Amino acid sequence: MTDNAQTAKERVLFLCTHNSARSQMAEGLLQAMYGDRYEACSAGVEATRVDPRAVEVMGELGIDISGQRSKSAEEFKDIVFDKAVTVCDRARQACPICNTNLDLPAGSPRAREVVHRAFSDPALASGSQEEQLQAFRQVRDEIKRWIVQTFGE
Repeated sequence: MTDNAQTAKERVLFLCTHNSARSQMAEGLLQAMYGDRYEACSAGVEATRVDPRAVEVMGELGIDISGQRSKSAEEFKDIVFDKAVTVCDRARQACPICNTNLDLPAGSPRAREVVHRAFSDPALASGSQEEQLQAFRQVRDEIKRWIVQTFGE
C-alpha cells in the first residue's frame, strides 16, 4: 500500500511577463531534470506565444518545448501550487500570487510558497541571430543552474 502524500509530485508554477521564453524554459528544464518529483507549469501576465529562439536553445539540450503553449496566469486560478516562482520583476509586480491562507483577487494563482528569482529577458537582445541565440543560451543556462540549486538533491 502506498501513501499518496509521499508519492504525489510537488506542483511548481513559473510566472513571467508573456510566458514566451524564461518561464517556458524553466518549465521545460524542471520537467526534464526532475519530472519524477515535480509537475512544472508556466504562465504569463499576458499570454503571447512561445519564442522560437527558446525552443531552439532548449532543443540544443535535447529538451523539446515546441509543444508547450503560452498561457495566462488566470488559467491556473483553481489550482493550488506548492511553489510559484516569478522569473521577472514585472510578473512579480503585476501578478498577484499570495499564500493560500490569504484572500486573493479573482483569477489569481495560489501557492503555498512564493519565490522570486529574476532572470534577464533574452528577447530584448539585439544583434545578429547568433548573438540573440547566445543571449537565450545564457539565460537558459542561468535558469538551469538555479533549478539544480533549488530543486536538486
